[in-house]
Amino acid sequence: MNAPNLEYAELAPLLTVFGAAVIGVLIEAFAPRRVRHPVQVALALLALLAALVQVILLAGTEVVGAVGAVVIDGPALFLQGTILVMSIISIAFFAERRLESGGDAFAPSASTLPGGEEEKVLVRQKRLQTEVYPLTMFAITGMLLFPAANDLLVMFVALEVLSLPLYLLCGMARRRRLLSQEAALKYFLLGAFSSAIFLFGAAFVYGFAGTLRFSEISEALTAQIGQEELLLTGVGLMAVGLLFKVGAVPFHSWTPDVYQGAPTPVTGFMAACTKIAAFGAMVRLFYVAFGGLRTDWQPMLWAVAIATMAVGAIVGLTQTDIKRMLAYSSIAHAGFVLTALVAADETATAAILFYLATYGFATVGAFAVVTLVRDSGGEATHLAKWTGLGKRAPILAGTFALFLLAFAGIPMTSGFVGKLAVFTAAVDGGATPLVVIGVVASAVAAFYYVRVIVLMFFSEPAAESPSIAVPSVWTTVGITLGAAATLLLGLVPGPLLDLAQAAATFVR
Repeated sequence: MNAPNLEYAELAPLLTVFGAAVIGVLIEAFAPRRVRHPVQVALALLALLAALVQVILLAGTEVVGAVGAVVIDGPALFLQGTILVMSIISIAFFAERRLESGGDAFAPSASTLPGGEEEKVLVRQKRLQTEVYPLTMFAITGMLLFPAANDLLVMFVALEVLSLPLYLLCGMARRRRLLSQEAALKYFLLGAFSSAIFLFGAAFVYGFAGTLRFSEISEALTAQIGQEELLLTGVGLMAVGLLFKVGAVPFHSWTPDVYQGAPTPVTGFMAACTKIAAFGAMVRLFYVAFGGLRTDWQPMLWAVAIATMAVGAIVGLTQTDIKRMLAYSSIAHAGFVLTALVAADETATAAILFYLATYGFATVGAFAVVTLVRDSGGEATHLAKWTGLGKRAPILAGTFALFLLAFAGIPMTSGFVGKLAVFTAAVDGGATPLVVIGVVASAVAAFYYVRVIVLMFFSEPAAESPSIAVPSVWTTVGITLGAAATLLLGLVPGPLLDLAQAAATFVR
């Protein structure tokens, strides 16, 4: 038997991030505790920057590598580059230490009893939990592999590699630890079920096609070898697993609880990067492997998109917690992306790529702002605490208002161009009724974005106003990058749109 031939140059971004994760584990085992934090932060940022440079150098590459299991093409490289940019900003937020009087957003030890004496001792010692960095690097490795998977088994492995660290990270909040642990448990249990359903669906598809490779599954569809019931069952089950990851209705119930309970830097990282990776995997699976079945799966996605936009827009109106409101906002945005997904062509692919990039910048920036509004219990996430914020911290409130306007799709922001792109792709693909529903849902959702802006700028400050934490350079740079990208991509979207269009062709 000949040894498999691996394309190390094309797989370099994946290998770089994975190698940094492994080195991070060794640092945790052998490095003195006092040097772990700066070393882990430096290692993570250097590895992510190196991987981003490698992705840029691979631009234009079209290779099916790793014995056919991984494909490096335009969509994969665009999504990997986007994930790496969002991850660099997220790591900067993870490294923020001024928010907790010398600590960070994470519990000093995840294994200690919340409120116990051991935890109090560690808090007084200002112990930092640096395990979060290798965990995050493992999650990023899975995210980079997920949209590049060309094989059902590799896709499942990527799904688990990105999910398992996130389950742990969600339970590590320094404040409100019981809520954080509850969120982690819910995410783990529901995520385990969704992964099992995905794997069960992959088994049905393998039973139909006799192969796990996307291109060969597509060929089996063309051959019409029978057993369509087996195939459709598999497609439906795999869709459940992927729709869970993007937070689409009716598989969204974990989203508000996890977004609220997880450490806010983790919430921002998860909201941006997981959605980018999951939609990338979904687009490749449905367009490349199941493209010949589009008349069968399109009605399902129509129903899911309508329900997702409606629930995200309407239920978001009732939320009084800023993180839960942003969670329902993310659900609505998943519905907007699904409107383009049903079009199933290169125009739709380009629109989805552009939308995911614009949404990612606004999302990580918005959650970073949330970390700076604080009271005695930690982050002040109740909307009542945000009244009058614009009068006490106009720059911070103005930046958050910019992100909210982008979510609402207001012109001059990246969100407007993103929505215009996905809705145009949906109209061109014959999904005009979906676009009408999407526009109505956008108008409804705009109400709760504008409500927050009114609270910040047109209401008197609360009697017990929260404090505004002074961010370090980490958070300042991250928020600035998010705001600049949100504004710039709204004013000059052409270069990124052209890049997305050039990267919209899948290698089959």
